[in-house]
Amino acid sequence: MSAETPVRAVVFDMDGLLIDSERLAMESLVSAGAELGYDMPIEFCRSMIGVPADRCRELAAAAYGPDFPLERYFVVHEVHLRVLVDSGRLTTKPGAAELLDYLEFQGIPKAIATSSSRDRADHHLRLVGLADRFDAVITRQDVTNGKPDPEPYLTAMAALGGEVETTLALEDSTNGLRAAHAAGLRCLLIPDLVQPTDESRHMAHRLYPDLLHAVDYIAAANERTPEPAS
Repeated sequence: MSAETPVRAVVFDMDGLLIDSERLAMESLVSAGAELGYDMPIEFCRSMIGVPADRCRELAAAAYGPDFPLERYFVVHEVHLRVLVDSGRLTTKPGAAELLDYLEFQGIPKAIATSSSRDRADHHLRLVGLADRFDAVITRQDVTNGKPDPEPYLTAMAALGGEVETTLALEDSTNGLRAAHAAGLRCLLIPDLVQPTDESRHMAHRLYPDLLHAVDYIAAANERTPEPAS
């Protein structure tokens, strides 16, 4: 799919792409383990980035065995994460506001496809002032199969009335990129905590350092000039 194909709809990942939440999630995964008496290396916690909750439970069970207090661990993690988020440390990622402003100015519909729960997604989006800026928010509870299955992206695209050829996906993780790629969407990869692998570089339509570059990409694809940031 060429760069000249116009963009008529955009589907965003949420954590690590729109909002700077992955660092807080890593911190809470580690601290929840410590509270329960387990050492949770940051490398292990990083393996859960962009992964649905059910798959995270499988990873923890495989790593720590049948005696690991699986459900308790993730309950404590959510408590720790909520404390961190509500302390004022949750922010949007660089370029997020400018990109949303540009899409709204151009009348391009937009949705979120996230592996997070409805409760977490709604809470985080409210805190950073983005709750009312999307035409649809597809969470893990809205689909049968989470990422890397394409269902979240296909569901979000359908909610926007989009088509595969003209819908753009934005992702920060390899797992999310796999989902977008499986849905047949071109995807801009904007890495957060996990650096791109050879696989992700191959699947990504473009690799950018921040969301501001997505404004330039969409403007060029649609042969328009982006409005200057205010």
